[in-house]
Amino acid sequence: MAVLSADGVDFDFEMPVVVVGAGACGLVAALAAHDAGQEVMILERDENPQGSTSLSAGLIPAAGTRLQREAGIDDDPDLFAADIVAKTHGHAPQDMALLAAQTSGPMIDWLMDSHGVGFRLVTGFLYPGHSRMRMHGPDSRTGADLEQALLSAVSRAGIDLLTGASVEDLFVDATGRVAGVRFRRPDGAMETLGCKSLVLACCGFAGDADMVRRHIPEIADAECCGHLSNTGDAVKWGAELGAWMADMGAYQGHGSVAHPHGLPLTWAVVTQGGILVNTEGRRFSNEMRGYSEHGAEVAAQPGHVAWDIFDARCEKAALDFHDYREIRKLGAVKSADTVEDLATATGLPLDALRAEFDGIAAAAASGQPDRLGRSFDPGQVLAPPFRAVKVNGALFHTQGGLVIDHDARVLRTDGTALPNLMAGGGAARGLSGDSNYGYLSGNGLLSATAFGRLAGITAARIAAQG
Repeated sequence: MAVLSADGVDFDFEMPVVVVGAGACGLVAALAAHDAGQEVMILERDENPQGSTSLSAGLIPAAGTRLQREAGIDDDPDLFAADIVAKTHGHAPQDMALLAAQTSGPMIDWLMDSHGVGFRLVTGFLYPGHSRMRMHGPDSRTGADLEQALLSAVSRAGIDLLTGASVEDLFVDATGRVAGVRFRRPDGAMETLGCKSLVLACCGFAGDADMVRRHIPEIADAECCGHLSNTGDAVKWGAELGAWMADMGAYQGHGSVAHPHGLPLTWAVVTQGGILVNTEGRRFSNEMRGYSEHGAEVAAQPGHVAWDIFDARCEKAALDFHDYREIRKLGAVKSADTVEDLATATGLPLDALRAEFDGIAAAAASGQPDRLGRSFDPGQVLAPPFRAVKVNGALFHTQGGLVIDHDARVLRTDGTALPNLMAGGGAARGLSGDSNYGYLSGNGLLSATAFGRLAGITAARIAAQG
């Protein structure tokens, strides 16, 4: 990965707007630039576009959408932004949180109405940190289906998408203006592509073990369940360009990935009363803090694993998720009619399990938080038949990156914008503050799509100016 001089470079071909990456961010950016009247070329490293989007649950939080209004849900950007900032303990930039919240609702409606992308509002439970039901996703609640829906929209719009095109270098002039890129084809051949504006939508650095160890050592030894093509290219180019980078220690972890199957077990079972215990049969953290911070918590337990324990009532919320149905098919869900059977099925110490169940029941009866600070409603106390899944802690994607302005332009360290370089999604600084605790459910796809659309609009405007 290098930044090279653009002096004297003759490009093989040129496009007004070039987008690097065909995940949600890149596809949304391309649609936005196309709608603004510019020709677009998307360059994607993989032969089959997937990215972090396909590995997610495909849920985008958004406020003030048509689907919310139809469901009678009263939500607004100010409330959404407050939820984002509160989850980060005040460390996320208030202005960027509000920008994402303000643009999220119109973005969902635009994808539905202008590009035929189907969304359904998730109702029935609240994700930790959200004060309203605002998760929008495909019927299957899989990121793979969201990715396919966006790819179909790009195809219908006639936007060029070149796969198997690994962008290696940027060509930049003395002012910092990107003149084009060089990319490698699967057979090793190199091609060049000139542009008037460039959008970096190539995600973060979860796939670069050295970068992870340098910036977020707490999760470096955990399994990476993210897309391994996320090798920090945008950050590496940005460093050479003098770009401002922030919150490099932020990331989305997950404390409930079915082991060894590698499929995320939805945190919905926890919100309904489920718990996590380690191999000693003991709970080790307040599960309602969120699934991201539990990535490191679970990875720190004996054997780097835990058991996610819930019941048939909790399971109802999980059955709508494709990943959970796959986990069941794989035989990873253990069932038990008594605590004794649960101990036998999981190999957990019976006395420790009983102590945890008794403690939860006592906390629920008293109306006071338990020893870990979690409050249990009496209706959420687990009861037979029980379910249990062995899980590990994992890194999904990073949330630190290039600092962008309200037009998604990449900023230099002095706060000025690079002339024609935009970024979004994992390539840009996200909305999760400076650590794992700040990840609010859906933050990754929120920054991908909300900032991706802004990046595409800005890229088209710059391209039109010549």
